[in-house]
Amino acid sequence: MTLSNAAVYVLITTFLASAVEAIEMVTIVVGVGATRGWRSSLTGAAAGFVLLAVVIVGLGAALSHIPIGALRTVVGALLLIFGLQWFTKGVRRVAARGFAGMREQELEDHHAAHRGIDWTAFVLSFKGVVLEGIEVAFIVVSFGANANQLGLAVIGGVAAIVVIGGIGAAVHRAVMRIPRSVLQLVVGVMLTTFGTFWSLEGVGVDWPAGDASILWLLGFYALVALTYIALERRRLFGLVPAA
Repeated sequence: MTLSNAAVYVLITTFLASAVEAIEMVTIVVGVGATRGWRSSLTGAAAGFVLLAVVIVGLGAALSHIPIGALRTVVGALLLIFGLQWFTKGVRRVAARGFAGMREQELEDHHAAHRGIDWTAFVLSFKGVVLEGIEVAFIVVSFGANANQLGLAVIGGVAAIVVIGGIGAAVHRAVMRIPRSVLQLVVGVMLTTFGTFWSLEGVGVDWPAGDASILWLLGFYALVALTYIALERRRLFGLVPAA
């Protein structure tokens, strides 16, 4: 069966728009998993997908009536709180150790402390999946219903999550090779970026470049991190008096 131009447009547009949201979702799950523990992060993600399935089946097209602004504000504020904590710890550890990472004993102590469920990792992954999953559902319903091509829109949305999720699974081993202190800083920067973007968007801020604003927010926080690392290293090595 040959698809019409309108159907192809809906499929491609839904896939690309959903892929943007899926990238944010996978970034959070992979980042949290690499720094806090994969079992807790993946368990939270799985729980998020279960809740999404229940909500989607129960509400269907009525998903468009969910107050997404309030959800963005709550999830964004949570990410911002934890992101700033990891941001601060990452800056201090990178300033103290450079890019060498944590010592072997520190890694052993960290893993020993998180043998059970790490609820921070669980909640962050859960909320990231739920928020971005609902965003994908909105995209699917909007594009599919308007073009009377809901089936193709669903295929585009699901395909985006599967493809981006597969990429995340493929790169997670490479992520694990990054020194933990550096990784903690990177994840802190990312969570702070997403938290700022979502929380302000939730209260009505209209970002001038839409989702692309995440990139310059990321660059801004990375620059702030490098600046504080330089200042902290000067203090640690006695180049300036401690406050």
